[in-house]
Amino acid sequence: MKRTLVILARNEIEALPKIFDRIPLSAADETIAVDGQSTDGTADFLRSKGVKVLVQEKRGRGEAFILAGEAAQGSQIVFFSPDGNEDPEDIAKLFAELDKGADIAIASRMMAGAFNEEDVHWWRPRKWANQGFTLIANLLWNRGSYVTDTINGFRGLKRSVLKDLKPDAQGYVIEYQLSIRAMKHGLKIVEIPTHEGQRLGGSSGAPAIKTGLIFLRGLWREIVLGS
Repeated sequence: MKRTLVILARNEIEALPKIFDRIPLSAADETIAVDGQSTDGTADFLRSKGVKVLVQEKRGRGEAFILAGEAAQGSQIVFFSPDGNEDPEDIAKLFAELDKGADIAIASRMMAGAFNEEDVHWWRPRKWANQGFTLIANLLWNRGSYVTDTINGFRGLKRSVLKDLKPDAQGYVIEYQLSIRAMKHGLKIVEIPTHEGQRLGGSSGAPAIKTGLIFLRGLWREIVLGS
């Protein structure tokens, strides 16, 4: 088996019925969902569509990535969140970049031709924070082409990479940790431009200030660990 699509969801019942039919399940050999202990029927909806659902024992984005990596049978994994922010059409594009030799393929909201949901506003704190953390990672560890969006979780990677990098961060920092560790190991990171849409329901699980502090701790930990 070559390709595994992982749907990461927690309380997305408002968005799922609107977006599920747009998810190209045929782009993968296997589709699994990791549910973060939803209480709104998200897991039942996915099961009704024939998707295998794994329910996390511990909530959190980091735990979801690790659980998916252990369960996936494919040699390539693409992670997708069905909240409206991520464009399902990019799933096949991410798999294509892995086919072409990328170790990690990221759907970038920051590169030329991309769109970030905050681009319609003059005040863009989340985007600016992303660019700041991304700049630091590139300056400290990147030996290849500049990576514009080290934080986005909409990405694909080789399952062997997930195993070798041994991610252990909790929450949304896990994507940043994976990007940093891939840079440390000199792995090939490729980006495609993506158009970030507006959420179709629910609320973000990443409060800005708290998340920023967690990212700072995660960055400091990677600095202390060295290469």
